[in-house]
Amino acid sequence: QGLQPPFLCNALQAVFLCLQATGQTSLSMSSPVPATEEPYTRTQYCRWPCECPRSPPRCAPGVSLVTDGCDCCKTCAKQRGESCTEADTCDFHRGLYCDYSGDRPRYEIGVCAQIVGVGCVLNGVRYKNGETFQPNCKYNCTCINGAVGCVPMCTNSRPPLVWCPNPKLIKMTGKCCEQWVCDDSRKIRKTSPRHISSAAYEGEEEAWQKNCIVHTSPWSPCSKTCGLGISTRISNDNEQCRLLKESRLCNLRPCEVDITQHIKPGKKCLAVYRANEPMNFTISGCVSKSPYRPKYCGVCTDNRCCTPYKSKTIEVSFQCPDGTEFSWKIMWINACFCNLNCRNPNDIFADLAHYYDYSEIAN
Repeated sequence: QGLQPPFLCNALQAVFLCLQATGQTSLSMSSPVPATEEPYTRTQYCRWPCECPRSPPRCAPGVSLVTDGCDCCKTCAKQRGESCTEADTCDFHRGLYCDYSGDRPRYEIGVCAQIVGVGCVLNGVRYKNGETFQPNCKYNCTCINGAVGCVPMCTNSRPPLVWCPNPKLIKMTGKCCEQWVCDDSRKIRKTSPRHISSAAYEGEEEAWQKNCIVHTSPWSPCSKTCGLGISTRISNDNEQCRLLKESRLCNLRPCEVDITQHIKPGKKCLAVYRANEPMNFTISGCVSKSPYRPKYCGVCTDNRCCTPYKSKTIEVSFQCPDGTEFSWKIMWINACFCNLNCRNPNDIFADLAHYYDYSEIAN
């Protein structure tokens, strides 16, 4: 028959045989085996069930306390330029997001970057998105996508105490924030305690507790002008940072004692009255375990009235006839003074009318 030309070999399986028969070439049956790559294991940053600390972390001022990316625990949000993951989230209140573009091809660890957005214009000045600035000494502002949010810097000023009939905010030399002063310095010299300055009363600075601004309102005036009454206040000084109403017992002066008999000859007022012998507090037949010798506010024979300006709260334990025990907070008066600000002593809200534009006291 003879050999067929190579171009007549049309079967794919016979290509090798045809080439070998014609003597054109020879092929090797060996072929390269691709190297096996180890499978990449993605890092697990979240763990379930959630295991969170008892109390949330304490973040630096201006850093948001947010829920982590695992939707588990409270955490301090990452700031611009810090590393972020699926668990460590960026501070979205500041317009930040986690940029994973620099971690190709894993996309596991990113960097907190600013969301591209429009800037802000305030008083003719343009600010970039995410920029923090102070337009003046009273406010600290941030530009977030066209909107400006500001936090007041003047938060530590408090109105004068009750002894000041007409408090007023004025500009103090060398200070940015206005300060409360008394409008009538002549009356202050007559009616205010000697050790209290008439320039301005500066309240205590806000306290930070577990990322919570602790605020406690002043105690309200006693509900009764004589005998046992109630005084209340609002405070969030607790682990939950919840505004709660607190109560304490108060007794400005005993009803059964004629204090005017103790006023010295030639005087019109007695600022403080104190009994000679110790006594036990009594509530509904229950008697305090220990005797006390409290101070009371006195009385005046003219148009002035005596009110406490320095006091503290003590805890008193009581024992009842049936053997049960309980404790109560009681107002302990340290000093009183006589003043002209006497409207209706039975109105516990009378003094609040003098605190203009300070609605927090009434809450």
